[in-house]
Amino acid sequence: MVGRGDTKAKILDAAEQLFAEHGFKETSLRTITSKAGVNLASVNYHFGDKKSLVRAVLGRYLEAFMPALGEQLQALLVRPECTMEQVFSCAKQPVLALDAYRPHGAATFMQLIGRGYTDVQGHLRWFITTRYEHVLSLFNQAVRKANPELTSEAVFWHLHFTLGAAIFTMASSEALRDIAENDFGRTLDTEAIVDRLIPYLAAGMNAKPAAMAQQGQVLAFATESQAE
Repeated sequence: MVGRGDTKAKILDAAEQLFAEHGFKETSLRTITSKAGVNLASVNYHFGDKKSLVRAVLGRYLEAFMPALGEQLQALLVRPECTMEQVFSCAKQPVLALDAYRPHGAATFMQLIGRGYTDVQGHLRWFITTRYEHVLSLFNQAVRKANPELTSEAVFWHLHFTLGAAIFTMASSEALRDIAENDFGRTLDTEAIVDRLIPYLAAGMNAKPAAMAQQGQVLAFATESQAE
């Protein structure tokens, strides 16, 4: 006889795979119950509705990832100074640990985060920002400390672009490893890919926003004109 815990785990596992592969919007509860081998009443009993199931699927990863990230950020923030590369390095071990938590956990986690954005799951963003507000605040503090010149708007856009690069890289890490081996003769694991990704993300966060760059060009032009 299948216990309630087993039924709940079956639903979560089936939903996780389908959400990652097809997205939240395109995956119906009927498809999930069919894959899990349970009835719709079981989903309603354990989760209530689809939104709650979506949050539960991602919550399994967030409960493992966020506390670990928070510890890394707290340790970084007590230092007198920090760099953007150090800020992103705080996420390295928490992300890699997800592979031990779930098979291909790091890639699946990033796929689910990406689906949350592309499917415009506003309730999921609310869930993350409210439940893990403390950790997100620590991350924002670390970013500000590493580059205090960034405006709030610049931080928003830079983090958006950064998240996109991180999601694409980690979600397609298996394909990238195959390409690296076939084209360049290099055998890479997930950690090696993360080590290559972090400096790239840090450089992107440190890039001057377009408005600031244009102001700098205007100022340089004016200075040169006065000198002439």
